[in-house]
Amino acid sequence: MNLQQLRCICEVAQQGLNLSRAAKTLFTSQPGISRQILQLEEELGVKVFERSGKRLVAVTEPGQEILRIAQRVLLDTRNLKEVAHEFGQAASGELTIATTHTQARYVLPQVIKRFMKRYPKVKLSLRQGNPNEIAQMAINGQADFAIATEAIARYEQLVSFECYQWNRCILVLPGHPLLKEKQVTLEALAMYPIITYDLNFAGRSLMNKAFEEKGLTPNVALAAIDADVIKTYVGLGLGIGIVAAMAYDKSQDRAFRMLDASHLFEPSITRLGIRRHCYLRAYAYEFIEMFAPHLNHRTIADALHQ
Repeated sequence: MNLQQLRCICEVAQQGLNLSRAAKTLFTSQPGISRQILQLEEELGVKVFERSGKRLVAVTEPGQEILRIAQRVLLDTRNLKEVAHEFGQAASGELTIATTHTQARYVLPQVIKRFMKRYPKVKLSLRQGNPNEIAQMAINGQADFAIATEAIARYEQLVSFECYQWNRCILVLPGHPLLKEKQVTLEALAMYPIITYDLNFAGRSLMNKAFEEKGLTPNVALAAIDADVIKTYVGLGLGIGIVAAMAYDKSQDRAFRMLDASHLFEPSITRLGIRRHCYLRAYAYEFIEMFAPHLNHRTIADALHQ
């Protein structure tokens, strides 16, 4: 048994049992991966995957437990390397953050600027996706941690930390009838085509919930994955935009008029998710504290290793 065999079964599972994609990710050949899996299965005396001909079609019951253990072994191997780097090269290394477009575009830039000034030798990478995708990146070790509003708290493999609350605003073009309202209502919003986030993004579920509780069905004409796309289509006059309040910049978004919507929707909570028992470098803790000052090293470390 060796680490490459464990990497192979974990990557195959992560790639939906697609051997060619797993081989590409691991920089090897499809026959090479098949050989590693067969050797591991022979040594263990059980099948990790069910097959139909040459195709892998499912993970067996013992295979599910083997995969969980293999993922822990690979995580601990990575932790060992991080410990060595921590004491050998404390101010250099890599930090990978998985996050959504809204966080990367509107919240993280100033934090990243401070961090890069403090740690110029640390290679910082941002991986973007929807909340479920970035949660999986943290779980699978593709990212050190994930930052998003939705999904993070739903995964038991992640320790979830609350970072901050936010709410929404409404973007309209000058002269729009909503600007004449003393206070915008959900009934008024339901009269117009709405351009807002995709169902997997930025508190969309709370927006839907607010309309449902009033017995209303919002006319979502277009759903997008980021606020910049929403603004583009609002600018074309295709509807009103409902976006995260932090996505509105008065100096840059002069083409729009902004209406507060915090009285209409429950606030959303942006969370940070870290894989349980993950070892973080000191600079990773410092990045987190720059982003969410109430999350200090001890608070995070204690939670990770409970």
